[in-house]
Amino acid sequence: MKINKLDFDGPRRIYFGGIPEGVDALTLSDIASALPGRAVVHVARDDKRLTAVSEALTAFSPSLSVLEFPAWDCLPYDRVSPNSDITGRRLHTLIRLLNRHDDNIPTPLIVLTTVNAVLQRVPAQGLFRNAVFKAVSGGKIDVDSLSKFLADNGYNRTGTVREPGEVAFRGGIVDIFPPGLPMPVRLDLFGDEIEEIRRFDPVDQRSLDAIKQISLEPVREFMLDDASISRFR
Repeated sequence: MKINKLDFDGPRRIYFGGIPEGVDALTLSDIASALPGRAVVHVARDDKRLTAVSEALTAFSPSLSVLEFPAWDCLPYDRVSPNSDITGRRLHTLIRLLNRHDDNIPTPLIVLTTVNAVLQRVPAQGLFRNAVFKAVSGGKIDVDSLSKFLADNGYNRTGTVREPGEVAFRGGIVDIFPPGLPMPVRLDLFGDEIEEIRRFDPVDQRSLDAIKQISLEPVREFMLDDASISRFR
């Protein structure tokens, strides 16, 4: 299926059906290439199909910027909270879309989601406009501000960091596992200065390669402040 740039005149186009599984990734790549500077949204049947399309796009078009927006693995107001890794992927996509012009996300951009995900309500844009905490190796850091940011945005304090969304403060060392990343990071502090940032293995806790910076994002889709607690009550 050949995609012509003339097919996309106008502010928005919606395409559905008629594309066999396995060919949809190539078609998406052609559509995105014909729309530089604009986001292409693909609504997959379910999470399994979303993963398959994402892997195919990575293989066929590694230069594409692909964001995933999966559905929760539980029902709203259920007794069980959604998986922190899923929530982290959702929030990562929302924050990147909100700031994509400032962050210089490479184009073309494709957002992969599912039917269940697009039917679910999402937080207001303003909630995440400044909801990123950046730490740079060699830079200064306010440990109290970092601790407050992590607490306000859903990170759980623990003795040993093993799962996404966990954080451990151990003297001059702060271990954090931001959702959406393959492994946690370790901040080695000297006073208010970050001497080093390293990734580490959550199984044996061994430090690995050093990285220059890390951006910490929320792990829950609401702000637990006095105003939100009052509204909930």
